[in-house]
Amino acid sequence: MSDTTVPYSTGETKLGDTTLAEMRELAARYPVGRSALLPMLHLVQSVEGRITPEGIEACADVLGLTGAEVSAVATFYTMYKRRPVGDYHVGVCTNTLCAVMGGDLIFERLKQHLDVGNDETTEDGKITLEHLECNAACDYAPVMMVNWEFFDDMTPESATQLVDDLREGTEVKSPRGATICTWREAERVLAGFPDGRADEGPTGGKATLAGLRLARERNWKAPQGNHSGRAPEPEQTVSPDAASGPRPEDQPGKESQTVHTDDARKED
Repeated sequence: MSDTTVPYSTGETKLGDTTLAEMRELAARYPVGRSALLPMLHLVQSVEGRITPEGIEACADVLGLTGAEVSAVATFYTMYKRRPVGDYHVGVCTNTLCAVMGGDLIFERLKQHLDVGNDETTEDGKITLEHLECNAACDYAPVMMVNWEFFDDMTPESATQLVDDLREGTEVKSPRGATICTWREAERVLAGFPDGRADEGPTGGKATLAGLRLARERNWKAPQGNHSGRAPEPEQTVSPDAASGPRPEDQPGKESQTVHTDDARKED
């Protein structure tokens, strides 16, 4: 395959030489090339806006896999999309705690406000809305994510304001500090090509770190020498006789099988 050709074309966008070179770079990062498939699929999405048949073909060609093997992975993980995603992927957690705290109401409000259903994109191509399972941020329920950045303690009102700001092009920052980029830009970072903003914003909020703060204030420390999480077993004193096991003559109903040397000589 020549690097001067463009072998995979979708009509609207193309997986050209630069993308194919980056795919090979990803494969070279791993002892076994096929380990690069997950980041490679994110790279396809950063270029194509979704996982396309051409993207699957390119991944298979670079990694020496079949199209069926690549498709099996691409259809297993929900972060890989088969339909075009808007500039901003807006996810609303509707799992247990977030739902109880208002996640279901937020999702219903956004569907009405944006006039879309689940996993659909607004007509202007700006917002793709999806309900998500647990985002592991229950201490800030209900939570939303925009291009995988957290938005904490949301309400139907703050959620509609958020999507309006995104559609209008207003700069939006996550409460955790990160400035929201486009979905394709986020996908490129997930592919393993840093944007130089890894240290932007805090890594954990007050609620997440509350236990650590209390432990420091009260000088709580983990027990020494027992890392199993179980109470230590009580010590037992074992006599030398017991350590060698029960003797046959001490067991009820059983006669000793011991034959003394002197008795054996007498029988001879």
